[in-house]
Amino acid sequence: RAGLAPGSDAGAWVAIRHRAAFDPLGSDPVSPTGEPALHMKTLVVHCHPNPDSFNHALYRTALEALSPRHPVKAIDLYAEGFDPTLTCEERIAYLDNPDLIRERVKPHVEALLWAEHLVFVYPTWFHGPPSMLKGWLERVWLPGVAFLPAERKGQLARSGMRHIRRLTVVTTGGSPRWFVMLIGDPGRRLFTRALRALFAWRCKVTWLQLHDMNAVTARDRSHFIERVARKLQSI
Repeated sequence: RAGLAPGSDAGAWVAIRHRAAFDPLGSDPVSPTGEPALHMKTLVVHCHPNPDSFNHALYRTALEALSPRHPVKAIDLYAEGFDPTLTCEERIAYLDNPDLIRERVKPHVEALLWAEHLVFVYPTWFHGPPSMLKGWLERVWLPGVAFLPAERKGQLARSGMRHIRRLTVVTTGGSPRWFVMLIGDPGRRLFTRALRALFAWRCKVTWLQLHDMNAVTARDRSHFIERVARKLQSI
């Protein structure tokens, strides 16, 4: 196994021995044995532009770890060329006619409504998710899908996602952990507090993050990918 320079994000440095048994977006889920799948319907959303990156290896690891026990749908935003841009037309229609946007991202909306377990695999850039993933949230988690807007001041939006009973995030970041904690861990708060508020009351949360990506060793990366595999296999 060839090693990489510390902090490198290039190269499929870890071998995925068996292709994960998962269903591309829009197909009906089945188990690896061909029998009807049980357990949690799982949607894995990946966001990274480089298919040879360490982050993509984490995505493949997640699919491989989850698919033996759960029906899995997978979305690779960059691979499919997802458009994250909310246009002027869409912003005007956002509250009064969200179906205009919904029809344009229909397979994504259907996958979101189907899921019981959401898994996100992405790099943390500037203390948050990549713009592609943020745009996915804005164009897919629509009024009438993820929530119903508040009707008066001081009122919270009503959730449309109480069917989500588990959230898992696998991410990497360049900053040391102590600094992330010092500034309030904004990336984690977005997912585990703001978005988590829309999910089932007893939704379980798993957060797996590798810090110091610009200085980690090949051994650090290997240990992290093994940690991710073990954790997801235990779900």
